[in-house]
Parts: sequence; structure tokens; C-alpha cells
Amino acid sequence: MSTTVLEISKLSKSYKKVKALNELSLKVEKGTIFGILGPNGSGKTTTLGILLGVLRASGGSFSWFNNGEKTENRLRIGAMLETPNFYPYLSAVKNLKIVAKIKQLNAGVDIDQRWSLNLNDRIDEVLKAVNLYERKDSKFSTYSLGMKQRLAIASTLLNDPEVLLLDEPTNGLDPQGIAEIRQLILDIAKDGRTILIASHQLDEIEKVCTDVVILKKGVSIRQSQIENIVGKVRQMVISGSDLEAMANLANKFAGVSVNSQTKTSLILDVDESVTTSKINQYFFENELVLSELREIKKSLEDQFLEITKG
Repeated sequence: MSTTVLEISKLSKSYKKVKALNELSLKVEKGTIFGILGPNGSGKTTTLGILLGVLRASGGSFSWFNNGEKTENRLRIGAMLETPNFYPYLSAVKNLKIVAKIKQLNAGVDIDQRWSLNLNDRIDEVLKAVNLYERKDSKFSTYSLGMKQRLAIASTLLNDPEVLLLDEPTNGLDPQGIAEIRQLILDIAKDGRTILIASHQLDEIEKVCTDVVILKKGVSIRQSQIENIVGKVRQMVISGSDLEAMANLANKFAGVSVNSQTKTSLILDVDESVTTSKINQYFFENELVLSELREIKKSLEDQFLEITKG
């Protein structure tokens, strides 16, 4: 049985004449990695800001853990909203001690009540979780951008939150850094935590998220499990000497239709029941030999461009 961690109902935010968010409604279930996807200006960061109490909504409502919008809910949430901001001349350990004191101050409780472990042990634990333990005494200024992002995620884990909110966690990273953050997110999710990721990077959302909402100019234009957006669309590429004859033949095959044509090949939309061997046999029996036949998967980027077209 699924448990709703977050429910948003007709959430809106206006800045004078600009509607940054327009009646957004969604549900996030426990244990999911939920992507909020959209280009810059689509309302992603605005949504996270409202959910954390940093911004005030113009309309609508939201509820964390079936407990409304109460401030106490934030004790169960870890968040990374901006570029990592630590003291450059301090080590990871010393920076995290400062973060811990701020969190305790905001929570209104002392350290012994907040953590089951000694604070130093807790810091070691989160640094190991983000693979920074060996560099825990190094100054922040000596860290790569990827390491800085990992330290920021470590700071969100300090209070052992049930939910993580991450705003563009791979922004500006090189391919290795992106891969490291992606794996870190997947590892954190294995503990049963719910993770919300706001991003404009389609490839990363597709690789880590279980669910996604696509925003455009503050409006939700599609919400679904990732597999429902990208998993059910199958395509094949075929090539041969007579594209016109191949196109005519393809459109007569049950479960197949020609999607598009290039100078050298056809792209076919195919049903689940259609296999490459069936396609090959069909054309061979109709005296057309294929020089190329392969299946391709329609990416989230393809779907995103189609959905946001116009």
C-alpha cells in the first residue's frame, strides 16, 4: 500500500503580471524519485521554494506527510536549493558542524535530542555515504565542483530526513561528476527515502527518476511514471534500395506505421507484438531485402519536445 508523502492542490505563484506557477496539482508517494522537469522559467524552483516555506504561494495548498503546511514538517526534509555555499577555508567536517548547529537552532532542540549518534559520528556517517570521508579534513576550496555538490547533499542528510529536495543537483558538472551524483541519488533512495529533483536535464531525469511532472510556463502539461512516457513507444529504423516501396509495404503491416523518412532510411512506429525478425521476414517474403534493421527507444527528450511543442 502506497503512502502519500506530499500532496499539492492548485498551487499558484504570481509576480505582478507574471504567473510563475499556475494551479499545479500532484501527489508524491513514499519511496519514489520524483522529477520536476522543465526549461528555465517553468516554475521548478518556485515550486520547491513554496514547499520549503521560502516563498509564499499566491493560491492553492500543499500538505507534507498528511500534516498540512506546518513548519514542523521541515524537520523531516533535507533540501539543496542553490549552489553549495560553504566556508572555503574550512574542512568538510567543520563546515558540517556549522550546518548542524544551524539546523539545531532552527529545530529548537539540542544535538543530543536530534541525533541518535554523537554529532562527530553522524558527520563521519554522512561523509562516508557521499564518498568524501577520505577528504573530510581537506579545505572546501580544494574540492572539485562534483565534490562540493556531494558535500551539499551530505549536509541535507545530517538530520536523517525522510525526504530530499534537490534543485539541479548535476548542474555544471562534467560527465564524471554527473555520473557520481546520479549514483549517489540512487544509493540514497535505496534506504527508502523519497527524493524530489528539479531539473532541466532530460537525460538525468530519465536515468534516475521513477515519476515525473513536466512543467511549461508554470503549468503541468504531463504527469506520469517515467516508463509510461518513454517505455511504451517503440520504433525501428529500416534501410534498403527502394524506400518508397518499403514505406508502402510497411504501412500494410498490422501494428506498423511509418513515422518519418530520411534520405537513406525509414523510422517506423511499431506495436509491442512486432519483432525485428517478423519485420525482416515480412519484407523478405515481399522481395525487399533490408540493408539495416534495428530497434530504437524514444527518449524522454523526444517526448518532452513533442509534449512542449507550440
